[in-house]
This record gives sequence, C-alpha cells and structure tokens, in this order.
Amino acid sequence: MRMLHTSDWHLGRSFHRVSLLEAQAAYLDHLLATVRDHEVDVVLVAGDVYDRAVPPLSAVELFDDALHRLAAAGVPTVMISGNHDSARRLGVGAGLIERAGIHLRTDPAHSATPVVLQDAHGDVAFYGLPYLEPALVKDIFQAQRAGHGAVLGAAMDRVRADLASRPGTTRSVVLAHAFVAGGEPSDSERDISVGGVSAVPAGVFDGVDYVALGHLHGCQTVTDRVRYSGSPLAYSFSEAAHRKTMWLIDLDASGSVTAERVDCPVPRPLARLRGRLDSLLDDPALEQHRESWVEATLTDPVRPAEPMARLVERFPHTVSLVFEPDPVPGDRSMSYAQRLQGRDDQQIAEDFVAHVRGGSAVDEQERSVLRGAFDHVRVDDGVREVNR
Repeated sequence: MRMLHTSDWHLGRSFHRVSLLEAQAAYLDHLLATVRDHEVDVVLVAGDVYDRAVPPLSAVELFDDALHRLAAAGVPTVMISGNHDSARRLGVGAGLIERAGIHLRTDPAHSATPVVLQDAHGDVAFYGLPYLEPALVKDIFQAQRAGHGAVLGAAMDRVRADLASRPGTTRSVVLAHAFVAGGEPSDSERDISVGGVSAVPAGVFDGVDYVALGHLHGCQTVTDRVRYSGSPLAYSFSEAAHRKTMWLIDLDASGSVTAERVDCPVPRPLARLRGRLDSLLDDPALEQHRESWVEATLTDPVRPAEPMARLVERFPHTVSLVFEPDPVPGDRSMSYAQRLQGRDDQQIAEDFVAHVRGGSAVDEQERSVLRGAFDHVRVDDGVREVNR
C-alpha cells in the first residue's frame, strides 16, 4: 500500500503578516497532483490542519475545496486534529464525510477504532490518535498520570489490544500529533509541555508498522518506522534551512517500510542576513537574496536612520528587522531579547522571581508551584476550547 504522509498545513497562517493563502492553495494543488502521479492509495494528515481553533473563512473554504477534490479523486484520506485545531469543530460532520472516503479522527475516545483499508495483501488498520492534552484525556484512557507519555502510552495500549484481536496478517499504521524524543523542533511549534516535559519516547509506538507524526515542522526520521513529514511551508525563519517535503511510504505484504521524500513547492526562499546596514546594502554576494523573504539582523553599534526603508530598496521582501549591536569592549550588558532567547516560560518566571527579591533563586517547592500554574493555564485554555 502506498501512503502519502503529510501534516501541519496550518491553513490560515501568515508569515510575518504576509498572507500565505495562495501558497497553501498551491501546496494543495501539488498534493493532489502527487496523489495522481504517484498512484497513492491513501493520504495521511497528522494534525494541525488549521492554524487556530477558529480559522478565517478563507482557510475553511480552502480546506473544504481540498476535501472535495480528495473525495473526487477516490483516494481515502485519514486525518487527525492537532494542538492548533479545535477537535470538535474539525470533527463536525465526520460521519457524513466518511461516506466520501474522508476519515476524520478527532475524538480521543475512538483512538482504537481503526479505518481498515485493503490492498492485494490484505487489511491495513489505520489508527488516528488526535492531539491528546493530558489533563483533558487522562480519565478517558485511565492513565496513571496526567503526562504526555502516560496518555499516549495508554492510548497505544488500546491500539495494540485492538490490533491483537485482528487477523495476524493485518498491518498497522498510527497517526499521532506529539513531540517524540529525537525530533528537532523549530520556533514555529506551540509549546505543549506539561510539568516541564513535552517529549515522549519513540518506544511508546512499538508494535505497529508505521507511525505518521505531526507537530514538528521539519521533515525528519526518528526511526525507520517513526517519521515526521514536517510542515509543507516555512512558518518562521527558524525553518530557513528546512527542505519542505512529504513522505511517500510503501508498506509491503510483510509490513516493511520504504520511504521517499517528495518536495513541496517553495513560494519564496528565506534568508537570514546579519551585519551592519551598509554592508548588507553593498555586499554583491547578497544579490541572490533579492527575491527572498529576508530577516535582517543589524549589528551597527548605533541604530541607523530609516533602516527598514533602506533595506526594502535592495531586498523588497524584507519582513523582519532585528537589532543586535556588536558589543562594545568592556560592556557586558545584554538586550532584553538576548536574555530571553532560548528560555521557556518556566525559566523566565523563575528568573523574574529571583530578580524581584534580590537574586535569591526559587526553591523546589516554588518551582513546582510555578510549573503547576503554567499547566493550569494551559488546561483552562483547552477546557474553554472544548466547551465552545
């Protein structure tokens, strides 16, 4: 069976206030062409179809068009909700849509109810595990703890139990939206940590033939059987070095996997330029970036006059301007942005507490209180979304 593994469409997202709707439409055209040209048997979409819980109408229309075209092509599609999606909204009409071959899996309680498709070698069971917010699904799975590893492990126990009840020749595929240890994140993914822990071990998925992951935006291989497709478009400059692709996966009669990357169209390359303004404007080697989306980091010791206007004259698609002056000898001061770079919410809060009380660091009890507060806010947000 030939599968096309994709994820993280983030329909409705912009890039530094530049609309990506046309680029997303072009990607979906490319996806349909790939399905046709490579004789794909099933399309897998591993979450984050939309960029936010209440997407703009233009994004909904684009998604609706994609569903109609996939259904018209006669190619089954299995799709789960991600942490950016509203699972309840995405799942509206799932029973009716399923009659057209579009299988939406957004309810955690149905994670162990597979979509069963056949090829010349028999059945393939596709299990859709939507994004599992630990505090919201802990009781559904009777997990021992409200953590990512615990709820995913409990969900996979149900998957393995269902698989064990089927003929021994049944091959298996799991779709999941999670941060799996060994994956390389970017600045584009929303933090999903609980209790300071966000990653789960790849071993939680043992026992199935292929795992189609979503959440991380870089296409990558965790193991031969556990892969991220990554997002089809770059959504931050941290993805400048990414090669945006989908996975074309062939599953043979024995459950062995072969994988090939299919490149996605690039609407405009990304360039991260750094240096003093005059150098960026005069360096002939930078001419190759004239048509790129540009992030310019200026290192001038004194902020130049009208830097953005001058940059746009040479690089018309400059969308981000950052100031990081070269350090003055003997000056050890750092900018606020530099102090926060690479630090998560928990670390920033701990630093703030230490700052306001004269440098006294938080103890373990205080650290636990802060962590609990952040987890509580995240859960409250999820509960409000579920109740909408």
